[in-house]
Amino acid sequence: MAAAGAGGLSLAGLVSSPMEDQVAYATQNVSKTSSPSDLKITDLRTVTLRGVPFRSTIVRIDTNQGLYGLGEVRDDGDRRYALLLKSRLVGQNPLNVEKLFKMLKQFGGHGRQGGGVSAVEMALWDIAGKAYGVPVYQLLGGKYRDRVRAYADAAVSNNPKTYAQRMKDRVKEGYTFLKMDLGIEMIQDVKGAFNGRNLWPGDLAQYNFTPGGYGATLHPFTRVQLTRKGLDAMADYVEAVRDAVGYGVPIGHDHMGHFGINDQIKLAQRLEEYAPAYMEDVVAWMYTKQFKQFREATNVPVMTGEDIYGLEAFKELIDAEAVDIVHPDPATAGGILETKKIGDYAEEHGVPMFLHYAGSPVGAMAAVHIAAATQNFVALENHSFEVEGWDNIINGPAKPLVKDGFYTVPQGPGLGVELNEQEVKRRMDPAEGYFNPTPEWDKANSHDRIWS
Repeated sequence: MAAAGAGGLSLAGLVSSPMEDQVAYATQNVSKTSSPSDLKITDLRTVTLRGVPFRSTIVRIDTNQGLYGLGEVRDDGDRRYALLLKSRLVGQNPLNVEKLFKMLKQFGGHGRQGGGVSAVEMALWDIAGKAYGVPVYQLLGGKYRDRVRAYADAAVSNNPKTYAQRMKDRVKEGYTFLKMDLGIEMIQDVKGAFNGRNLWPGDLAQYNFTPGGYGATLHPFTRVQLTRKGLDAMADYVEAVRDAVGYGVPIGHDHMGHFGINDQIKLAQRLEEYAPAYMEDVVAWMYTKQFKQFREATNVPVMTGEDIYGLEAFKELIDAEAVDIVHPDPATAGGILETKKIGDYAEEHGVPMFLHYAGSPVGAMAAVHIAAATQNFVALENHSFEVEGWDNIINGPAKPLVKDGFYTVPQGPGLGVELNEQEVKRRMDPAEGYFNPTPEWDKANSHDRIWS
């Protein structure tokens, strides 16, 4: 006699058993944590973390079956970009990820304005992976790699030797790709470094958003120009770093400052001898023709994309042959699938993809899944290596999250992460609370369709 199966049903008695017993026997090894076709979104709540390294809002989408998904609003983005979407999501099946993304896409925009749609899209994929019991990368078509290279964005110093030592420390920690912010504010006190310095008295801070100030003025309109002395002073930083780390480690450059494309070209030509891996965002991303001008005038690769929402604007840059590298941030670009589509389109045109990221481990793991599933991926930013206890915000993946300069791709279902409630509460903004109810966002009060 055959051995008894699940629930006491024997193989010999299977055929004559009631249909419900046959189904139970046949599906005994199938995960019953959810019934996907009956899943419905019931709630959307947020918690905002501080100092990770910036402000980052975690979004949680709940369902009627106890499954929930996590996503992250772009660093320093407003949580209300995500809360606005709640009324459009409640009652929907979260597994219809692409359908819901297309429905919500109109509510996103470039820069931090893409953060709400992107966070929601990440959370939907997290739910989908949990419902089907597979990692998100598997839902994207599988993985190309088990480890994801991180690049370290070293903290700025106004002393070349100190800057060089910080970069050298990253190499000792195992990082195989580096980026240095190379802003003209580091040389703003060098006499004779600029033509037009008196146009902007005070600090040349790129992140001063005072209307009409230097930081709020687009590159072509500041009319700041670098002199030979200024170019040499910038090069001193790069030379010091190269002397410290050698040429085995690629180094990219970012945040040069707000000045026009002609002087960005002059700076690139001055730095060519140090073999920059790229110069990033030499002007604002929407100036496609100026990116192309830069690319044609110098041998330094040019990269942009962290503030671009959606595939369409990336297509324009790629089709115009205006960039050497694309650099989307999944928390702006539209989330997981949209970022993979950007990478795939770039790959078709021979363009590699880096990923920008400067938030909590939740969004970082979402980026790791994209990186694992995208063939032309090169490196993912780690902006949090100096944040104490950053790894402890989540449970699930092996710690440390970055070891010897690489993330290990999570194997758990969905994003493969759960929040460490105690650590999250320690870091959260108490004024916003820990996933407090959001009934004021339950109902939409607008006619949203953008066509007639």
